Amino acid sequence: MILKKLSTGLLASNCYIIGENNKGVIIDPGAAKEDILQAVRESGLEIQHIILTHAHVDHMFSLDEIREELKAEVLVHKDDAEYFGNPWYNASSLFGLNKVFNPTDILLEDGQVLNVGGLNLEIIHTPGHTPGGICIKVGNLIFTGDTLFRMSVGRTDLGNGNYDQLMDSLKNKLMVLDENTIVYPGHGTQTTIGYEKDNNPFIF
Repeated sequence: MILKKLSTGLLASNCYIIGENNKGVIIDPGAAKEDILQAVRESGLEIQHIILTHAHVDHMFSLDEIREELKAEVLVHKDDAEYFGNPWYNASSLFGLNKVFNPTDILLEDGQVLNVGGLNLEIIHTPGHTPGGICIKVGNLIFTGDTLFRMSVGRTDLGNGNYDQLMDSLKNKLMVLDENTIVYPGHGTQTTIGYEKDNNPFIF
């Protein structure tokens, strides 16, 4: 499997490019447009989808430019679809940007599995940071967006965030996974489910 990580965007959010057998996806295109396009060229992957773990501006800053350049479909959980056109919900208003995005192409639901180049991408709905927050599990890897970080969790004081929902998502959706599952978060460095069980102060 090919896996590339970029952290050149607003608030140093992590953008991931993953794929296999010449087919791939971009997860959270918050990095600079040219950095993403260069990484795609280097990977040799044909990008099938652009998947958002949630619809906050730092994770989708380059979305419209990238989707137009690569002719790829945009996927987001149905509960975050309205964020695209609402600067308060997508948090761009916090940075004085008042940015809106073109609507999504495909609405995702919990438990959905996408097959890309032989990779199975399992969609796990983990609301809390946003109503439509998701994690994307690929084998023993999971891309957690702003649901789970190394030694921390996503904030819930933006838009329609909900602390109780986030705690439920962590307990019943993520901490039940194999402890060796490698976590690739939306900000910061990778970790594992086991390490977070033992060390994350928000998980008890």
